[in-house]
Amino acid sequence: MARTKPSIDPVSEQLCKRVRELRRKRGWTLQQMSDVCDVSRSMLSQIERQGANPTLAVACRIAMALGMDLGDLIDSPSSSHTIDVVRADDPSHLFRHDDDCRIRTLSPLHLEKDVEFYEVMLQPAAKLTSAAHFEGTRECLTVQKGTIRIVSGEQDCLLRKGDSAHYRADLPHVIENTGRGEAHCFLIVTYQKS
Repeated sequence: MARTKPSIDPVSEQLCKRVRELRRKRGWTLQQMSDVCDVSRSMLSQIERQGANPTLAVACRIAMALGMDLGDLIDSPSSSHTIDVVRADDPSHLFRHDDDCRIRTLSPLHLEKDVEFYEVMLQPAAKLTSAAHFEGTRECLTVQKGTIRIVSGEQDCLLRKGDSAHYRADLPHVIENTGRGEAHCFLIVTYQKS
């Protein structure tokens, strides 16, 4: 007996399509997406094929993994506003905040993007150490205040106020504050289009 596809409402159908579209746009495999959002690979596959209606909890975990809220995951890109504002005091855009570092996302979280924009504040001697991102990923860092050392693979350079560096982020890389005071930078991450 052939299995019939479960009845799926229009909102769930839109969500299922968006999950697949956004995962592919980021270049993630189903397994990578599963690791990031803590939803099984088989469940994600069923969702993408519209073979399952995701629960609210599952949909929220997927949205969080994609850096958006549930409403943005369901909305189609064509229904978005023409102006997106990121408010300075919006806590949802605070990517990281601890004694060493403060990173604020300046890109609207709901956008399907090949580019991400961040404000980075590093305390003296603090460093951001990152594993290699997806192949073709690059970063551009501009220093507004302080002294920063950039390491990308085996190469490194020193940047001061007003300097910018563009480097490979598909290799292990480090952003380190080598100055005596807080460093303030802007970071742009670009992903290779598939």
